[in-house]
Amino acid sequence: MAQTMAYYGTGRRKTSVARVWLRPGVGTILVNRRPFEDYFPRETLRMIICQPLQLTNTLGQFDATVNVGGGGPTGQAGAVRHGIARALLLFDDKLRQTLKRAGLLTRDPRMKERKKYGQPGARSKFQYSKR
Repeated sequence: MAQTMAYYGTGRRKTSVARVWLRPGVGTILVNRRPFEDYFPRETLRMIICQPLQLTNTLGQFDATVNVGGGGPTGQAGAVRHGIARALLLFDDKLRQTLKRAGLLTRDPRMKERKKYGQPGARSKFQYSKR
């Protein structure tokens, strides 16, 4: 029984965390045991996920198995993209310059600002009445 090489990458975005395994294959992407077309119905999210594979010309070379949780669809898609980019580095370190230039290796630090006490939200204030 031949064991195939798998490349692992952890991706994070907002409150989402994605665990990505890349194995040599035909380009199938499974997200939480579902085809990624079903899991991410929006075309823009699917484009975000495929971005590192398209940039490195490895679109049909790998099968990706992804476990993702936390946050919403946009955060999860960003986490998957980050995880795929990191896993591609383990496959070939020469891809680092391409991925780094596109900004795919940097974890997006933007998070939701916390709600402050005495206010209805993070920035909004209750209506002020002078009299």
